[in-house]
Amino acid sequence: MLQSLTGNSCVRLIQSNKSAWYFLFLVLGYILYLIFGAVVFSSVELPYEDLLRQQLRGIKRQFLQEHECLSEERLERFLSKALEASNYGVSILNNASASWNWDFTSSLFFASTVLSTTGYGHTAPLSDGGKAFCIIYSVIGIPFTLLFLTAVVQRIMVYSTWRPIMYIHTHWGLSKPLVAVVHATLLAFVAVSCFFLIPAAIFSALEKNWNFLESFYFCFISLSTIGLGDYVPGEAFNQRFRELYKLGITVYLLLGLIAMLVVLETFCELQQLKQLRKMFYLKKEKPQDRLTIMEHDHLAFSSMPDGTVNLPQEDKTEPFVDFPVLTSPGGDDPMIK
Repeated sequence: MLQSLTGNSCVRLIQSNKSAWYFLFLVLGYILYLIFGAVVFSSVELPYEDLLRQQLRGIKRQFLQEHECLSEERLERFLSKALEASNYGVSILNNASASWNWDFTSSLFFASTVLSTTGYGHTAPLSDGGKAFCIIYSVIGIPFTLLFLTAVVQRIMVYSTWRPIMYIHTHWGLSKPLVAVVHATLLAFVAVSCFFLIPAAIFSALEKNWNFLESFYFCFISLSTIGLGDYVPGEAFNQRFRELYKLGITVYLLLGLIAMLVVLETFCELQQLKQLRKMFYLKKEKPQDRLTIMEHDHLAFSSMPDGTVNLPQEDKTEPFVDFPVLTSPGGDDPMIK
């Protein structure tokens, strides 16, 4: 008997807090996914990092043996300076001296990566004034960009999603959830083809050291606003039409980001995903439910016997006396004033 009561109480507890349990499982699943990613990245990349470190140590050792007049400390200072400059996008190599990071088109490309929060990191402001302006520019520009993208996506969704679905549902008589799923799938296929596969083929042809996988990797990292910065187009030596190329990449990033937001918004409008999201959200208390709770409390209070409610009693030792208000006949008593 006790076990059945305990089991029933546990079931009622789970049923009454279903959203909280779903949210707890969501948090645990996300933590496990983070751990899974860390384990995979560590197991895959750590051997390559160790191999690269060994190669660099071997090259450094061989260089010092061939140049005995150069001490290891002077070489370390030189390399630290060169690496520090490389972090700001400045290279001392001869094949990179012709490329400027802060001409107009490169600055436009940098501004687009800042406002879209892509942030490749291959170029950074060098001066204190540039860093301060970057902070102010981002504080104003990022919300402005979100507003701009929201307005653009909302207008595109009318013609790319809502009207086609309603047209097919009305004229063909198909179920609206089914039409929405098929439409979202086709829209995702078109977006992947136009903003991932085709641009990856173009980048692999324009960039000499990129294959198709690396080009596709750049497209995905860029349009998902991850922006690792390990692959940045237009930075090769003697890049032909570099200014026009950088301008085209800027336009591609903005259009691709809009397309990705349209696809994501289309999938978020699916009824199946809406139901899935509701599993993890807190339920909003409706005004009718609130009124019902208040009426229930009022009825419960009025049905109680008079003696069950212990109200604080007044102190009867000093009875309350209603003092009259003192007024003068002429209204000119200086004490009253």
